[in-house]
Amino acid sequence: MDAQQLYDQLKKTQEPKGYFFNRDKRLVLELLDALLVNKKRYGYMSCPCRLGSGNREHDADIICPCVYREADVAEYGSCYCGLYVSKKINDDQMPIRLVPERRPAEKTVF
Repeated sequence: MDAQQLYDQLKKTQEPKGYFFNRDKRLVLELLDALLVNKKRYGYMSCPCRLGSGNREHDADIICPCVYREADVAEYGSCYCGLYVSKKINDDQMPIRLVPERRPAEKTVF
């Protein structure tokens, strides 16, 4: 599978849930490529904007879509890495804001 195939697959399943890909398709394809790299590296699609440990149980919260996505998109209109955004962001009805890291600091130390 390549990034474009992953894009097509995820678009069909995530848009009905209210999660849209960032309209910057170049960024989206780079992030999807990184997800595929992490899948080869770890066996699961760990968030490309966070350091995965290689331990699926430890990283369960950052397997894309991460557990923080819902709250991030609801509050900021975007997930942490900017892959998923709200329709309002893509339609310029909401300003783009920096999304703070919600993952507990203790989860980033292995």
